[in-house]
Amino acid sequence: MSLDSAEASPSSSRDWFFPSPSFIHSTSNSPQSPNYPRKFSTIPRHSRSSHTDWKPPKTSTFRSVSSSGSAAYGDPKYGRVRRRIELRRREKMAKQEKEDPVLEQKRDVSKAVSGVKTAIGEMGIRDFGQRVKIRWQMASYIAILITAFGSLVHKNFSLHNQVIDLQDQISTMNIRLQACNTSDTFDTISILQEGNHANSEGMGPRLVSVSISFGGMLIFAMMLGLVSDAISEKLDSLRKGRSEVVEQNHTLILGWSDKLGSLLNQLVIANESLGGGIVVVMAERDKEEMELDIAKMEFDFRGTSVICRSGSPLILADLKKVSVSKARAIVVLADDGNADQSDARALRTVLSLTGVKEGLRGHIVVELSDLDNEVLVKLVGGELVETVVAHDVIGRLMIQCARQPGLAQIWEDILGFENCEFYIKRWPQLDGMQFEDVLISFPDAIPCGVKVASRGGKIILNPEDSYVLQGGDEVLVIAEDDDTYAPGALPMVNGASFMHIARPARKPQKILLCGWRRDVDDMIVVLDAFLAPGSELWMFNEVVESERERKLIDGGLDLSRLVNITLVHREGNAVIRRHLESLPLESFDSAKRLPYREAMVTRGQRGSFSRGSWIGEMQQASDRSVIISEILDPRTKNLLSMSKISDYVLSNELVSMALAMVAEDRQINDVLEELFAEEGNELHIRLAELYLHEGEEMSFYEIILRARQKREIVIGYRLENAERAVINPPNKNKRRRWSVKDVFVVITEKE
Repeated sequence: MSLDSAEASPSSSRDWFFPSPSFIHSTSNSPQSPNYPRKFSTIPRHSRSSHTDWKPPKTSTFRSVSSSGSAAYGDPKYGRVRRRIELRRREKMAKQEKEDPVLEQKRDVSKAVSGVKTAIGEMGIRDFGQRVKIRWQMASYIAILITAFGSLVHKNFSLHNQVIDLQDQISTMNIRLQACNTSDTFDTISILQEGNHANSEGMGPRLVSVSISFGGMLIFAMMLGLVSDAISEKLDSLRKGRSEVVEQNHTLILGWSDKLGSLLNQLVIANESLGGGIVVVMAERDKEEMELDIAKMEFDFRGTSVICRSGSPLILADLKKVSVSKARAIVVLADDGNADQSDARALRTVLSLTGVKEGLRGHIVVELSDLDNEVLVKLVGGELVETVVAHDVIGRLMIQCARQPGLAQIWEDILGFENCEFYIKRWPQLDGMQFEDVLISFPDAIPCGVKVASRGGKIILNPEDSYVLQGGDEVLVIAEDDDTYAPGALPMVNGASFMHIARPARKPQKILLCGWRRDVDDMIVVLDAFLAPGSELWMFNEVVESERERKLIDGGLDLSRLVNITLVHREGNAVIRRHLESLPLESFDSAKRLPYREAMVTRGQRGSFSRGSWIGEMQQASDRSVIISEILDPRTKNLLSMSKISDYVLSNELVSMALAMVAEDRQINDVLEELFAEEGNELHIRLAELYLHEGEEMSFYEIILRARQKREIVIGYRLENAERAVINPPNKNKRRRWSVKDVFVVITEKE
């Protein structure tokens, strides 16, 4: 039976297939098929619209095969006859719903409820979707964090393991490198060695070569140690001052005392014009301590080098160490302490110096403490020795200052190298000229004397005007430096009118001497020579009166030979006021203060200053008293402005100046000895009224010529209101108006 036939006969078998091709190709309006509602739908529904609008899909025609011998169907499974079923129930129900209004209302209510449910469902779906989204994001973030943390932990553990592996590898490589280096070292040592084993091969020869190499290195190390020890010893000797000085033409100072600072300062100033010099100091002290003490002095060395060496001047080896034979001057300082022991040591030092085999190029300047020992030292040293007796110089200077207040400042200017000092030099162009003309031939210096060649080089201070300079004579001048003066053409000087110059007559004086010193007997002798007859010397100290005469006699004083003075003894302490009140202080013309203990410098200064303060307070009613104080430390002079002290003597500083001046030129020692002696010439301070009238206008050259009427040489002046004197003034030919209250500093014969 064919499916294409218009009518289908029923079959008793179930040999039918569904859907049938005729059903597929049939339409709803086909006349062969009645219009019944379908019970089943063969096509999926796409919407709720009426089935009348449905159109079957276009399908290709296929054949079916029945069991009766019709054409076979494409699929054997479906090769059976199927019956056509049409569904009509839905259309019937639709007609019933349209006709029933109750159902229509129910349907509307259902639609509304379903709409609400749909809206609620949509909102729930949206909330649910949002929650799902948030949870999904949180889960993603947590997953990312867990992944990152896990990666980090895993990476850290991995890095740690890698570091451990690298350390193990480095350790292994270091061990291998050390082994290789050791092997290379043995090979290198064996190769570098010269000899038969240089090209040796094998472990045995190499061990022998290495042993020889180590032996060589050991010997080299021993030699290096010896060299290092030698260098260290040399440096140690340099540090401790035991090395040799290779300098020459230097100034050598032997010993150490409080005068060293002032002495070094003067030598430095003297060498400044030469661009600096060399000063060597040798003492029985550690080199580092000496250098430290010199550094504390805090003065400008001005190009001069100071070299310190540790040693004894009594040992020839130590003297050679400081090149004593090549020194241009040797200064022997006195020890602080006992005078006899100090002079004995100075004598032994001179003996050691004269025993140098190489001889001495320079002269020896010896500082002594006692005048009685000067003869013995000169006897031992001969012509090489120049002596400066410190106590004698200071004692004489104090006596001169007591008679002429302000003279100590003049001596400071002349002895020190800071201002003007003595120089001796030959000037051939002055030969045949009288000394009167020589006085005004130097615009920057003042002639004071002549070194006469015909008399064995004797220096004559203040010669006569008629003396004519001969060949070989040298001129002694006061100048600022040795290269700052020279003779010039004779200036036009008005002839000084004659003026009667009357020297004041000497009057008896009453002098108070406070304190005691070992050379007080020498001071008494000098005072007896300077003072006028009838003078009195009051000795006020703590020494018992019965012992004073014995000490004076032991010192060499003959009381019966005192002509001009009378000794008056009083016992007491000048620091105690009630002891001073027992003395007629207002009646004394001058008072001199001496340190009680020379070895105790600080205590002596304190006591001396205290005594000066008491005396000044008790002498306010008297204007004629002059107080002279000996100061050991130059720093103490800053306190003198608070006291009534008229003048002071810087004993240590003045002695240092004298030592430095004699060390620079030994000829100056003769000049100083004459100026300090009881006879001959001396420095003096004169009132201007002796040389001019009030308001008279004169030049300094004219004053020099007027002073020559009394055979005096004017070397400077001090104005009425000035604190210090001017030595060797400039512009000597310039006229100026003078006052009778001015004073002049002159070199004159002792009265």
